Amino acid sequence: MSDDSQYSEGGWIQWFCGLEDHNFFCEVEEEYIRDNFNLYGLKPKFNHYNEAIEMILSPEAPDDEDLEDERFLEIYQEATDLYGLIHARFILSPKGLAISREKFLLGKYGVCPRVLCERQAVLPVGMSEELRTSRVKVYCPRCEDVYVPKKKCTDVDGAYFGCSFPHILLQAYPDLNPSPPTMAYIPRIYGFKIYKKRGSKFNEPLKNLNGISHYGEEQLKKLKSMFNGTNKGEGAGAETGMTMETTKTTQSIGK
Repeated sequence: MSDDSQYSEGGWIQWFCGLEDHNFFCEVEEEYIRDNFNLYGLKPKFNHYNEAIEMILSPEAPDDEDLEDERFLEIYQEATDLYGLIHARFILSPKGLAISREKFLLGKYGVCPRVLCERQAVLPVGMSEELRTSRVKVYCPRCEDVYVPKKKCTDVDGAYFGCSFPHILLQAYPDLNPSPPTMAYIPRIYGFKIYKKRGSKFNEPLKNLNGISHYGEEQLKKLKSMFNGTNKGEGAGAETGMTMETTKTTQSIGK
């Protein structure tokens, strides 16, 4: 991101949503944030709640001195998480759904990586409502599956969108629902269908396939055990390692 775009005009919210890899975010209206009803239950989750709210509602964007101040970065981390949780509520409101609809129609969230979905637009989704569990994913309404976004969004927690957002949006705007996929990939070897694979008359549907719409306790235990095992920094570590401490903060906003 260029210096000119990083320090754009506007307050903290405009600045934050304009950061690199933050294009999934909507700008939450200040009136929504000032209404205590919309913030119910969030205060106990944060040590610097009042300072974080003050930062979010600041009419000025941070400058170079702010980004080098340790105290600022400490409050910024909480402000980021607090704004993310407020954002998860805002995008479920009528105004938030309308804004998200426009972003979806403009393809701001990206397209499905599955070839046979023919560049179907996707929607952001979280695999958990809890912070630091999983980074944001994207949901394809055509194949109804979940993928890692093309841009890794390393500092965007899935809790900033929640598990229900894409499904509520598609319920609110039924016209956004695409037609079901008309083609399925059939694996072949030298033109011949493979025994027991898709397309083979001997293929048996997966009977023990468990449906999942979010990470439950069992999945979280497995992810954490993998993270604490030999593959630290890879695989599940990229999921459960959502600490997003000051180092990552400075990497994402200080470049």
